Parts: sequence; C-alpha cells; structure tokens
Amino acid sequence: MKKIILWGCFIFLIGATAACSFYNVNSEDVSETFYPEKKSAEDVVYLEQVDRPYEIIGYVTVNTERRQGMDEVMARMKREAAMLGGDAITNIKSDASGLWKKLPAQSLIGNAYIRANITAAVIVYKKQ
Repeated sequence: MKKIILWGCFIFLIGATAACSFYNVNSEDVSETFYPEKKSAEDVVYLEQVDRPYEIIGYVTVNTERRQGMDEVMARMKREAAMLGGDAITNIKSDASGLWKKLPAQSLIGNAYIRANITAAVIVYKKQ
C-alpha cells in the first residue's frame, strides 16, 4: 500500500511540475545616460513601427519555452524595459538558443527547438 501511495505522489509531482514554464529575463543597458525607472510596466508600450525620433537605451532578452504565448513574454519584456526607464520596446526578434543552434543537420530540424530567445530593443523618445 505504501508503494502505491509513493508512486501516486511521485506521478502527481511530475505532472504538477511538467506544466510549469521557466523564464529567464536579461537586459543590457547600452546608454551612457541615466533614465529613471518607470512606475509600472503599463508605462511601456510595444511599437512595431516607431514614428518619432528615439534612442536605443538597451536590449531585453527573454529565454523561454518556444510554445509560450507572446502576451506573457511581452509582459516580462515591458517590466524589464520599465526598470531600464524605457518608453517603448520595438524590433522583436526570436531565435533558437543553446544546444539547438549547434546540432548538425539544421536544415532537417528547422524549428524543432524547445527554447527560444526573444529580444527587443528598449527605446526612449528624444526631446524635441
């Protein structure tokens, strides 16, 4: 009976942790100017096309499982960009990470990678 209970607990733990997602968020500040942190990630917007003069102050990279939705990734990017003092994030790019880039026969495995690096530029608008 103890074996059945132990196996049941073990299987439950595996199932509970299998649904978890792990995110690794990194940022790089490339500006020599200090920009105060934003109060909230809601103060940072995503812009596909920037129509005002701006300066790139950094880059934010989120490493996550490839199957994750962009909404959660964007929220983490915006939070990190807010800490850098950015007004917006733009120019989002994604690629495979780690071991997947080094595997032979890349033409065969194509998009079979499990984790991805998603990077965005953090910008501030220039004063006019």
